Amino acid sequence: MSEPALALVDIAKAYNPGRPNEVQVLRGVSLSLNPGEVVALVAPSGAGKSTLLHVAGLLDTPDSGSVSIGGTDLTRLSDRRRTMVRREAVGFVYQFHHLLPEFTALENIVLPQLANGAQAAEAEARGRELLDRVGLAPRADHRPAALSGGEQQRVAVCRALANAPRLLLADEPTGNLDPGTSDTVFATLLDLVRATGLAALIATHNLDLAARMDRVLRLDQGRLA
Repeated sequence: MSEPALALVDIAKAYNPGRPNEVQVLRGVSLSLNPGEVVALVAPSGAGKSTLLHVAGLLDTPDSGSVSIGGTDLTRLSDRRRTMVRREAVGFVYQFHHLLPEFTALENIVLPQLANGAQAAEAEARGRELLDRVGLAPRADHRPAALSGGEQQRVAVCRALANAPRLLLADEPTGNLDPGTSDTVFATLLDLVRATGLAALIATHNLDLAARMDRVLRLDQGRLA
C-alpha cells in the first residue's frame, strides 16, 4: 500500500487565540487522501474550508495536530523548508486565476518550473504539453487579458500541475464562471487529475460537481462529517 498523499490528524486552528474575540475555526479535523483520489470539500461560507486548505497546503500552521504529505510529517518544518516542499509537492487552484498579467499563458506555466530548478527548454516543453492537453496550445502566446475566463482558469490548472505535485488543492476553482464554462473547466481538471494520479481536495459549493468526485466531506462548525 502506498502512503496517503495527504494525512491531517486532529488539526485545530483558532484566530485570536486566548482573546475575548477568539474564533475556533477547525476543531480536531482528520482526513486522509490517497494517490489518484478526488475528494470534494463542501462547507457553508465562513465554515473554515479555506483555512483547512491553507493548513493542508502548508500556507498556514495549525495550533495542534499534524500534516503529512506522502507519509512525511511536515508540521514543524522551518519556513524555508515548508516553502520548498510546497513548491515541489503541492499545486493550488483558486477561484480567481491569479495569472501574472505581463506574461503569456505559456510563461505563466514555465515560471514555477524555473523557480523549482527546471531547465528552460524542459519547462517550456512541459508547459506546451499541458496547454495541449487542455486544448489551449494555440493560445500559448496570449497574455491573460486576451483569454476568456474559462481559458484563464484552464491555464491556472496547468500552472498548478507544472511541477508534477503529489497533491492538488482547489478552492472554488469554478466559482467565478458561468455554468457551461464551469462544467468545461471542471471536466478538464478532473481529466488531468485522473491522468496524473495525484490526489485532489476540491472545495466547492456546487453539489453537482461534488457528486462527480470520489467522496464528499462536509465541514460544519469546525468538524468534518
